[in-house]
Amino acid sequence: MPGENPSEPLAATRARPPRNDLTGGEALVRALAAHGVTLAFGIPGTHNLEIYRHLAAHGIDHVNPRHEQGAGYAADAWARVSGRPGVAITTTGPALLNIAAAVGQAYSDSVPLLVVSPGMPLRHPRQSTGLLHETHGRAEVLRDVAAVSHRVSSVEEIGTAVARAFTLFRTRRPRPVHIEIPLDLLTAVEPAGPVRTAPPLSPAAADPEALAAAAGTLRAAVRPGIVLGGGARGAAAECLRLAEELGAPVVTSANGKGIVAETHPLSLGVSLHSPAVRRWLTECDAVLAVGTELAESDLWEPLPALGGTLVRADIDPAQMYAVPPAGIPLVGDARHTLRALLAALPETVPAHPGTVAASRATGAHRATGAHRTAAAHRTAAALRDERNAESRDRDAHLLPYLAAIGSVLPANTVLTSDSAQCCYYGALPHLPITPRGRYLHPTGFGTLGYALPAAIGAKAADPTRPVVALSGDGGLQFSVQELATAVQLGFPLPVVVFDNGGYGEIRDEMVSRGDRPTAVDLPRVDLPALARAYGGCGARAESPEALAEALRRALDTPGPTLITVPQELPR
Repeated sequence: MPGENPSEPLAATRARPPRNDLTGGEALVRALAAHGVTLAFGIPGTHNLEIYRHLAAHGIDHVNPRHEQGAGYAADAWARVSGRPGVAITTTGPALLNIAAAVGQAYSDSVPLLVVSPGMPLRHPRQSTGLLHETHGRAEVLRDVAAVSHRVSSVEEIGTAVARAFTLFRTRRPRPVHIEIPLDLLTAVEPAGPVRTAPPLSPAAADPEALAAAAGTLRAAVRPGIVLGGGARGAAAECLRLAEELGAPVVTSANGKGIVAETHPLSLGVSLHSPAVRRWLTECDAVLAVGTELAESDLWEPLPALGGTLVRADIDPAQMYAVPPAGIPLVGDARHTLRALLAALPETVPAHPGTVAASRATGAHRATGAHRTAAAHRTAAALRDERNAESRDRDAHLLPYLAAIGSVLPANTVLTSDSAQCCYYGALPHLPITPRGRYLHPTGFGTLGYALPAAIGAKAADPTRPVVALSGDGGLQFSVQELATAVQLGFPLPVVVFDNGGYGEIRDEMVSRGDRPTAVDLPRVDLPALARAYGGCGARAESPEALAEALRRALDTPGPTLITVPQELPR
């Protein structure tokens, strides 16, 4: 023990710096804890046990999904709901490849996800040796789907790599980061260096001259419009104020769903796929796009040319040169940028045709502003009617069931979604969400099997909030084994599955091409019975009323309740 050697002065012992030799596994866990990580998702394996050894001692809990892809989706949803980076732990080889799809989805949806994994030893030869899980180029594989994939070369570098990841999450468009630690470093005892944490940073607002130009353009617009993406979520109050100040209808991407309450008179909801809404955008004389790519995956086709000025507000400078490029670029944090934009708005409200001339006089200002608001409400209502008329025949069978779901769920419910017809044709445009709730959908990359593990991650992030998963029978079976994880956690978790006997969207595409449907019809599975076999509950809802009643029970029943809504199969 220090100080027990009679020849060693006690004062000298006290003056000596404490030893900082750690295994690579503990250095990693220490760095995660220093950045506020309290929960990780993953599956232990032979090569990552040194990481698991230290989790509890550093205050990090763990959820073990039944597949690494499920771990990635759960960590993704945990990040979306908690507002903090999600963490997933894999082992080497197949485990890391299993999580790659979830990393790709997090990249597409701008989710801060940190994946940590062991890798082959530092001096492992390029030639195959037959080592367990031997895979070459793992970091390179993840580099193609993550923002950063970094292989460390010393124990001391581990803390720096983690700090760098959290710095990237805070200062750039948040996207997944992968850190690989050679498996011999995980157990090697080396100097770990000081605890390194990402520095606190003040969010940046856009350039003042650009803000002034944007404010003048938007205030002068007679037909303004607003498009919100996931990057606007931290600025919900500012988005609403701008919409009301400008008299501008608001349409959102899937990731922007509910930023402005979809019950608000100016809200068009998730309607970028609507021909009427796309046409309206081309007729706007100014469009403010906040935190959105205006991506083809949200519009379901390329965006037509805009007739007015496009004001882009985004933390990612690259978006200013996207298609379409920004007419006025506002690069910065959404909340700070929109607050500055609101402050810069001129007081004068331009008159619509047929109204009194705009004036700074209080009475004329209010009269003109009231006229703009009423006109914007009429425009939004007409667009909602057109959107609904466009899809009435296609979506009619879903609407009573979505209304039943909406009648039961509290306003703060988190809904997780899959790449299923009941979600992108149904819940996205037709199930209203307010800023108190949340809707998590796998856009862009469009993975299947997201809803169930994402619901687990969302519930782990906030056990006090109701969480409901929506899926189709085809997508659910990509991750149905996560029912076991939900049973183990014991949270009430309704899983509503619209069962159309296979891959309904692909079946419809084949039919529309004149092809014979091939490999899209799946044998019916008794999914409620499968849920019961895992230890959960199951029910069938043959009517909207039955769905509402089953959902009420499920919200008060510990563990998952899988509720199938049978749909008629095509003849």
